[in-house]
Amino acid sequence: MKTTPTPPATWTVGGLLNWTAGFLADKGVEFPRLDAEVLLSHVLQCRRIDLYGSRHAEPAGEDTRSNYRTLIRRRLEGCPVAYLVGRKEFFSLALEVTPAVLIPRPDSETLVVAVLERAKDLPQPAILDVGTGSGNLAVALAKNLPAARVTATDISEKALGVARRNAEKHGVAERVRFLQGDLYDAVPVGEAYDLIVSNPPYIPTRDIAGLAVGVRDYEPHAALDGGPDGFAVFGRLVDLGRHFLNPEGQLLIEIGSPQEARAREILAAYPQYQLDATLYDHSGHPRVVRVRYRPG
Repeated sequence: MKTTPTPPATWTVGGLLNWTAGFLADKGVEFPRLDAEVLLSHVLQCRRIDLYGSRHAEPAGEDTRSNYRTLIRRRLEGCPVAYLVGRKEFFSLALEVTPAVLIPRPDSETLVVAVLERAKDLPQPAILDVGTGSGNLAVALAKNLPAARVTATDISEKALGVARRNAEKHGVAERVRFLQGDLYDAVPVGEAYDLIVSNPPYIPTRDIAGLAVGVRDYEPHAALDGGPDGFAVFGRLVDLGRHFLNPEGQLLIEIGSPQEARAREILAAYPQYQLDATLYDHSGHPRVVRVRYRPG
């Protein structure tokens, strides 16, 4: 059923919002009103709630409509809203995102909650975030653990630039150290951590082509592609992690929901690791596997 209203004779902010929400719905956009709100509030540099309050009856001038049309066109081409506005909320933090980094997902908050639970018993937890991307995990953990010492690594210089800016924005730059290198390569020899966290690439290569266009064509494949079986990076994280954990330290890794059995099988093959229960995300899907390091 057609939901796009007839264009008004005189555009107001409220009229523009309502017309665009209907237009996006007609085009099959998953969250038409939300996308319309976020993009219009970005153009007007206001809060979404203001679109229904103080800005609702305000005239929508040609510059506003032109800038809005550009964003709506790019959204219909498949570009994610987070890249269009340059930000995404994660664990109640507004984070900068660019096409150099994966867009943080709510499912990854499962990792943050798990680390916060474990770290409450540690006076000065040492944490390593491997493959930090936007820095969402490192920044959220540093923000919520004032005594923590956080190190974050990434192979991408551009991603580390985004992560550093997020750390600065949220006042934790002095407590988060960023290192450029593949997985653990940049971590100084001899360093060990109480907690190692990672959201690695875990999508099998053959599945990349079938992803939603916003993911497949816009997000960095290096942060998505987990190799032929999805476990290429996972296996290296697990194998090398033993050399960077303190005794009783914990390794926590995000997985795709169909991967739990294989992930646990890989972890169980190491006698130094004690396998803990899998953690589930907000939707009830397996999301984080974890082990404790018990050498000898």
